[in-house]
Amino acid sequence: MESQILEFIGIDPGIILIIMILMILLLFIYMIKLSFKMTRFLNKYKQFMRGKDGVSLEKSFLRSFAELDMLMESSKNHMEEIRKIKEIQSKTLVKTAIVKYDAFKEVGGKLSFALAMLDQENNGFVINAIHNRDGCYTYIKEIVKGESYIILGEEEKEALRQAVNSYAESTYIEPEKRQ
Repeated sequence: MESQILEFIGIDPGIILIIMILMILLLFIYMIKLSFKMTRFLNKYKQFMRGKDGVSLEKSFLRSFAELDMLMESSKNHMEEIRKIKEIQSKTLVKTAIVKYDAFKEVGGKLSFALAMLDQENNGFVINAIHNRDGCYTYIKEIVKGESYIILGEEEKEALRQAVNSYAESTYIEPEKRQ
């Protein structure tokens, strides 16, 4: 069986057969090489999916997601507790100042004092303790929004001024107010 095309071109069919056999051999060698690479890849993949301690990667992911869910729930609880603590803290007396003085010239040592104690909204009281030779007398005056409805002495005014200026607002911003 001779082909008229091959005769026209002038190529021997044996040479074409040899070239085809060589190409098939090269492709076969290339397939073997790819097969080895694929086997190594599959072994690495199985080891990766199995994990270090024999636990599958899927189980590790599920465990991690469950832990993440627990952390998110815990974080929400902590935020609520922080909000409650901040609410309580706003009502506690966090601003304080004391001014010591001599109420009477004959009594030295600055045993008398004016103590101001305020919350974050400058509500609270001023205690004035006056010490003399006969004893110690204390007076308390209510403070509302940094002001007293009763006349304050100089030392009480100074203690109140120091207390109002003594405490800086917390820098914590609640998540719902961030943006």
